[in-house]
Amino acid sequence: MIKLEITSISSIDDTAKQFVKFIGNRKVFLFDGKMGAGKTTFIKAICEALGVMDTVNSPTFSIVNEYETKDGEVIFHFDSYRINRLQEAIEIGIEEYLYSGHFCFIEWAENIAPLLPAEAVKVEITEQTDGTRIVEFPE
Repeated sequence: MIKLEITSISSIDDTAKQFVKFIGNRKVFLFDGKMGAGKTTFIKAICEALGVMDTVNSPTFSIVNEYETKDGEVIFHFDSYRINRLQEAIEIGIEEYLYSGHFCFIEWAENIAPLLPAEAVKVEITEQTDGTRIVEFPE
């Protein structure tokens, strides 16, 4: 298990760069953590570390945002919080995104669990009492 630490908002970019070093060939990442743990903020930093030039923000109402890196790589950012039925995810074509070969960063993935690829990587973000965040995921 890999364990990274975000000690402050000013250190999040460095932590995101460390995270990117461990991505390898993996493309689908499930970000888990309590409301306010920093999932969206960390995904934003990861996107920036990958070279996204667009504004990265929460897809809470749109369900999915699409970003492009300076090298033309496409990244999909999902927020499944508002998905109440699997059929909703199917109707937006989520399986096409998940199996596209592009990066998919998913918040609240438990709402679409039966549709997720087996190789999806769970990334746990836990807020500590001192305000730091611990980011854990398998090697």
